[in-house]
Amino acid sequence: MNPGHGRHFLQIPGPTNVPERVSLAMARAVVDHRGAGFPELTLRIFGNLRKVFATDNPVLMFPSSGTGAWEAALVNTLSPGDRVLAFETGHFSTLWKEVAQKLDLDVVWVEGDWRRGIDPQLVEDRLREDSGIAAVLAMHNETSTGVTSDIAAVRAAMDACGHSALLLVDAISSLACAPLPMDDWGIDVVISGSQKGLMLPPGLGFNAVGPRALERASHSTSRNAYWNWQAMLDNNRQGYFPYTPATTLLYGLDEALKMLLEEGMENVFARHARHAAATRAAVAAWGLDNVCVNEHEYSNSTTAILLPEGRDADLLRKIVLERFNMSLGTGLGKLKGRCFRIGHLGNFNDLMLAGTLSGVEMGLELAGAPHGKGGINAALKFLAATATNPNN
Repeated sequence: MNPGHGRHFLQIPGPTNVPERVSLAMARAVVDHRGAGFPELTLRIFGNLRKVFATDNPVLMFPSSGTGAWEAALVNTLSPGDRVLAFETGHFSTLWKEVAQKLDLDVVWVEGDWRRGIDPQLVEDRLREDSGIAAVLAMHNETSTGVTSDIAAVRAAMDACGHSALLLVDAISSLACAPLPMDDWGIDVVISGSQKGLMLPPGLGFNAVGPRALERASHSTSRNAYWNWQAMLDNNRQGYFPYTPATTLLYGLDEALKMLLEEGMENVFARHARHAAATRAAVAAWGLDNVCVNEHEYSNSTTAILLPEGRDADLLRKIVLERFNMSLGTGLGKLKGRCFRIGHLGNFNDLMLAGTLSGVEMGLELAGAPHGKGGINAALKFLAATATNPNN
């Protein structure tokens, strides 16, 4: 049993590691959220959030998990009985579908194999068949599988058939990890959370809201109070909230946004893509299979790795936790016990990845899982070859 010396390696796909700058910011004393000085903080946050979401439209914050942000998007834009088109890309797309059903929405569900993203041609085909669909629900990055769908192609498919459906996109595990320019790609609502690419603890849910979604919200007959967009918008214009905000998390968000913008969003995306590629180099050297089978859909945030048939991925995770004080992501739903997941997102660097992959390689050996040797060496070779010179 590991005695617990050294830092715990939290390498799940979220919650992610919180930077020291963010932790220190959250240690500030709580202030009056209705005081005269509070809007200085919140209006700065709103402005920087729009830069990260790549939008000129409002970004609304709720004290919630990502599940709450799903519900907020649905109850504001849709009415009971509305038909929505949704695609099975993994565990979280399935959960979002179930939320929609509980809200009395009629879900047109397109089944998938959990190893591929949304097929844009299927989007176009289904919309041409059904002019009454009110919205398309799309997962950008499916956290359970490490598969990223091509949202620009989904939008193009919707435009090709001239359909009026809204495009609602879950970016909970892709915001600040991979490009998702909301305005340029014509997304009507982007949904996200605080605990992944934004490098915060859980507790904030986001809806970035475009003009078509706002117009649709004015006609929604769904009953809501806590999730009401209009109440948020009315208060946010002055830098306040309709009810008590998560003040301490706002301090952390302010600092996290500063860190992202100091690095530059293109550099943030490149860092994530590089670490994802190094992880895949290790997986290939181990001779293991990536859950994602399409190289154009590889995730910047998460790599989900299948163990050979008959091997228990949860046993591997148990060994790695007990021996090396490292947490890996579990397989979810259909992949329970079949895969483990490495989160390489948020506050993450080369040495953290090297430590993570070393722990996995040692764990594979201890678990008796068939694998090739040298995964860590393959990753280190890739990292060395792609490192940038800080003096340039």
